[in-house]
Amino acid sequence: MLKKTLLGVVAMFWLVVNANAQQWTPKQAPLMTKFAKDVDPEHVLPEYPRPQMVREKWKNLNGLWQFQPGTWQNEPYPKGKLARNILVPFAVESALSGVQEVHERIWYRREFSLPADWKGQRILLHFGAVDYEATVYINDRPVGKHEGGYDPFTFDITDHLTSGKTQTVTVKVWDPTTREGFPRGKQALNQEGIMYTSVTGIWQTVWLEPVPEKRIVDFEMVPDIDQAELNLSVEATGGRFLTYTATVKDGDRVVATVESDPMKPTAIAIENQKLWSPDNPFLYDMTITLKDGDEVVDVVDTYFGMRKISVEQEGEFQRLYLNNAFVFQMGPLDQGYWPDGLYTAPTDEALRYDLEKTKELGFNMTRKHIKVEPQRWYYWADKLGLLVWQDMPSPNSYTFATPEPDKEAFTRELMRMVETHKNAPSIVMWVIFNESQAQHDTERYAALVKGMDPSRVVNEASGGTNHGAADVADAHSYPPPAYAQSPYQATVCGEYGGIGYQLDDHIWNPDDLMQYVTINSEEEYVAMYDEFADMLVEFKTNQGMSAAVYTEITDVEIELNGIMTYDRVMKVDPQKIARINEKIIADKSYVYPLVPTAKEQNIDWQYTFSKPSDQWKESDYDAEGWHEGRGGFGSQGTPGAINGTTWEGDEIWLRRTFELGDINKIDKDNLRLRIHHDDACVVYINGVKAAELNGWTSSYTNAAISDAAKKALRSGANTMAIYCQQDQGGQYIDAGLSIATGNKALSAKTLDSVVKE
Repeated sequence: MLKKTLLGVVAMFWLVVNANAQQWTPKQAPLMTKFAKDVDPEHVLPEYPRPQMVREKWKNLNGLWQFQPGTWQNEPYPKGKLARNILVPFAVESALSGVQEVHERIWYRREFSLPADWKGQRILLHFGAVDYEATVYINDRPVGKHEGGYDPFTFDITDHLTSGKTQTVTVKVWDPTTREGFPRGKQALNQEGIMYTSVTGIWQTVWLEPVPEKRIVDFEMVPDIDQAELNLSVEATGGRFLTYTATVKDGDRVVATVESDPMKPTAIAIENQKLWSPDNPFLYDMTITLKDGDEVVDVVDTYFGMRKISVEQEGEFQRLYLNNAFVFQMGPLDQGYWPDGLYTAPTDEALRYDLEKTKELGFNMTRKHIKVEPQRWYYWADKLGLLVWQDMPSPNSYTFATPEPDKEAFTRELMRMVETHKNAPSIVMWVIFNESQAQHDTERYAALVKGMDPSRVVNEASGGTNHGAADVADAHSYPPPAYAQSPYQATVCGEYGGIGYQLDDHIWNPDDLMQYVTINSEEEYVAMYDEFADMLVEFKTNQGMSAAVYTEITDVEIELNGIMTYDRVMKVDPQKIARINEKIIADKSYVYPLVPTAKEQNIDWQYTFSKPSDQWKESDYDAEGWHEGRGGFGSQGTPGAINGTTWEGDEIWLRRTFELGDINKIDKDNLRLRIHHDDACVVYINGVKAAELNGWTSSYTNAAISDAAKKALRSGANTMAIYCQQDQGGQYIDAGLSIATGNKALSAKTLDSVVKE
């Protein structure tokens, strides 16, 4: 009897302890990550949410909140307990919220109490981010409203608190997603292609912080490695005669100490400075102590990195420089979506995981694609050593069905993004627009961002219309990369790739797949990735390209272009990709025209649109009746094309003769087919098949030549014959030969002996 009684007491104890946990059950998304099982409703994302401005005392309000859908804009304020529960900070559409429903309006509520030792302090209520409009109430009284789905906001709730132990916070949310022209990134109410599930409501940590009346409000840290100084400006409130002391440490060793006044820019000399870079992401620690006379009134801890990003002239090109040296920036497109948490990673370990895998894959950069992350994401990028291109979320998609952008909201939220993340060493580039998604007033925004932050480079429109208003010209190309052209901007390829390789047990929706190009094995994946890599190395050396962004680090919903699946399973051996990325970043590839294309010279070809006899590709074929025209051949508007002769039919056959000097003076292993084809084509040299190429390119590339065709080349006269077909979209064909010599430059004498005019 006693044993049964004890068991009953123990059971009742656990029932009480786990009461909250039992009120939350995650929904099942089509895919779930391994991190979902680690979500504890009693300790949801418990890590300190603001790593670059740390105070000792705080309280996390993540966890189980009351919830119910809203009805309309002017609905009555709900009294008492709300109808259901939701796990904060997971958006209402996510599986981990426990709701997984779409609502334009929702209500949140929870009770909280304050620690006794917070008495006499001002109490701040912080929200990491709420999408989109949030009206906040304390004890049923409104304290403020915030608009914007990606930036943190704070209310001083001290005067709204009651003397009792229990307080109540209520949040009213409205999120129109596609029904208004507010910034929303990839969110859509009707998901298709590259647009994903919407995110509504609280999606970053909610927390409380006690602060003194006289306190540090904000600070800005701008490194100057040329002067070996950190420029520091501190903003404080609560008194006219405040001072502060900033103490900089390298580990436990103090390397600098300064005293100054708030709002007074101060240069802190950093002797024997250690520079931050992806190879050595060294961070200094700093403590800022605010004083009123001799009394310490506030203390915050932070960190910074000494690094410089700039655009510098190098020969005939403008290059992106890191710490006064050219470093090719190679990174993946990172959408920041999770199958179980949508915008919110299930755990801090998960948040770190994507960045760790990015490093493991040999990337030195990542592009945060039209989303702004919680501040801990940038903390991990700072700690692990990844350069970050930070996109501004787009205000609408590519279709004309969505509203025009709200320019006031876009301006406001762009400024908040820069202001919020201005101190992160990892962020080296601000990207204002993605492609032409609601692109407007480009010159004004470029000037605005450059004025706010002259220490970083600005990309006015990644893949969009380049007005020449900022530092970077950015081209997008799928699947192979292409390079932008600008004499006074650094040139980059802001998106390319999208190699579609699927693992059948890790697909969001097997009935709806989106891929730029589809392959069937890891071997094919690595081969195509390596082929694109060789193009990038050439573009870096020959065309002055400074960076490239591969699409993408993970699959997202039906878009299956990731190196990892949506549930974070690696599709290929990361070491194979890392070795290729190391080549892209470190190697040079000198490529010389051997047989010129239309890009280098005016070249005439023989051509026909009617199928010739089978001997058409042979050197001694009589092409009587064929037309003669200037290369290349294609339709207007085809990317990268140099149209000498219009070709708008389904098929074309081409022939040209060319002469070579002493072919034995070069290694034939270095020979490449210099070609721009749209769509598939077959190329012959002296009647021998040299290459058969599928798909299309958006610029001139260097393709491998068969060993048989290399042997068929001879000193003196040679014949190149090409068949090309049109499948869809633009069309173009032109070709020549080139010499790719790796890191070794050929002398002009050697090259002249091979090339015969």
